[in-house]
Amino acid sequence: MRRLMLAILAVFWLVPAQAGGLGDMTDEERAAFRVEIRDYLLENPEVLMEAIAVLEQRQQQNQAGTDQEMVETNAAEIFDDGFSYVGGNPDGDITLVEFLDYRCTYCRKAHADVAELIRTDGNIRFVIKEFPILGEQSTLASKLAVATLHKAGPDAYFKLNDFLMTFGGNLTPNNMNGILQKLGTDPEPILAYMDDDAVMGHIGKVNVLAQKLQITGTPTFVLGTEMLRGYVPLANMREVVAEVRRAKN
Repeated sequence: MRRLMLAILAVFWLVPAQAGGLGDMTDEERAAFRVEIRDYLLENPEVLMEAIAVLEQRQQQNQAGTDQEMVETNAAEIFDDGFSYVGGNPDGDITLVEFLDYRCTYCRKAHADVAELIRTDGNIRFVIKEFPILGEQSTLASKLAVATLHKAGPDAYFKLNDFLMTFGGNLTPNNMNGILQKLGTDPEPILAYMDDDAVMGHIGKVNVLAQKLQITGTPTFVLGTEMLRGYVPLANMREVVAEVRRAKN
């Protein structure tokens, strides 16, 4: 917000000196004009807020247009890459994609909301993109999840995903073994597979896609042609789902 206000002030103060006949002002006239502008803004600060609102609206519109173009260009990799987890209703009329990190506070906050959205809607196809960006523990958790998906299948992956989103400790070789056993999954083939090139290749492809989509944080959702960057409350997510459906019909 501070940067926006400084930018607006710069426009008020600097542009008049360069525009049309105002550029021919003397130094004294220009100084007097700037004083008038300053006094006006101090007396009418709501003008700044109105200008900021217009600027933010234009930025959001520009970002939405850019996001839509990026989604359309990379649609196959986003919605049907052939290796990411697909859950919810595989035949749903719309697809929700989430880029997540198991150590991300807002991903954890969104987890229950996303699960409730998918459960109550019943017609959403859900795709998870493993995007660990918060350090070694994030990468280790994603490697465990991807190895589970590859070796034990989507049901085992879904259980582990749900567990990791609420797990408060650090992962170690010992407790990873116990976690998988607790979830009813044979740990031996998964733990042996975690450092396989296919696991890091899976995560690496998602990272490349995230760069194409200019995703720098988690959670990030793709729904229809929209990108939702950051945590979105359940009620708002339902509104976006309804908007996407209306746009399809």
